[in-house]
Amino acid sequence: MEKIRIGIAGYGNLGRGVEAALSQSSDMELAAVLSRRTALKTNTGVSVFPLDSAADHRDKIDVMILCGGSRDDLPQQGPALAAHFTTVDSFDTHAKIPDYFARVDAVARSSNNVAIISVGWDPGLFSLIRLYGEATLPQGHTTTFWGKGVSQGHSDALRRVPGVAGAVQYTVPVEAAVEQARNGQGENLSTREKHTRHCYVVLAEGADQDRVRELITTMPDYFADYETTVNFISAEELARDHGAMPHGGFVIRHAKAGSGTGHKLEFSLQLESNPDFTASVLVAYARAAHRLKSAGESGARTVLDIAPVLLSPKKPEDLRRELL
Repeated sequence: MEKIRIGIAGYGNLGRGVEAALSQSSDMELAAVLSRRTALKTNTGVSVFPLDSAADHRDKIDVMILCGGSRDDLPQQGPALAAHFTTVDSFDTHAKIPDYFARVDAVARSSNNVAIISVGWDPGLFSLIRLYGEATLPQGHTTTFWGKGVSQGHSDALRRVPGVAGAVQYTVPVEAAVEQARNGQGENLSTREKHTRHCYVVLAEGADQDRVRELITTMPDYFADYETTVNFISAEELARDHGAMPHGGFVIRHAKAGSGTGHKLEFSLQLESNPDFTASVLVAYARAAHRLKSAGESGARTVLDIAPVLLSPKKPEDLRRELL
């Protein structure tokens, strides 16, 4: 059996996570890494090529996994790379997913490629749980909590703020809100009532602390709608105290069946490494993307469109015997 040839676009925490995840997938192999930083060396010794040379590698890569940030990288890289490759990405700015989907879909269809967007655990696995809950128990409400943990997307957004030399952001659920949701009273909780955001920031030399704080707390789609605390620390403190990247969260749905009986659905994740887990999800969906492309399909998809059987390296008959 020929292995699926995977490319990685972007070699930060997520890209290295994808590289490691591929070692657990016997039907895949890493073919190349594309990066703006061509002087770097990969952990597996795979060659690194300039990101702007992507088109030169289209015949050597079956699926390109995009590992850039959602704020500045993926809005440009998603459509651009879908013109040359079947792709999978983890675009996670929830409010902008419909627009991003439309732009990637147009390019992927015209290029006869498949592009699965917004893959991860939220958006991603949590999206599926929300769908299953609403479809099976339509009369009810769903509440999602994230954390406590490090958000890759929000931390990346912090590091793009002028005057920031380094940063990490923790999303923390408000305990009172969690208790309300578990008791079936979470329907009207606002965004601000459910979570707080805690930023740990290293200032660039000469940066104005007040200006940096204002840019962070007023950033739309990331911090403006939350109670956000900005803590300024040294580079040494950042490296010493904030090097790990745990995360997690849970989805809670309270609903009633047609007979009037009450039900609660709760799904949770506790992750030692946010990028490592997200990378593992991306790799599974890369397998699905390759299968769809091989079947002659094209255009953008989300996790809501992908049959679970396409994610597994096992044969359907084996899955029916082992999992049903």
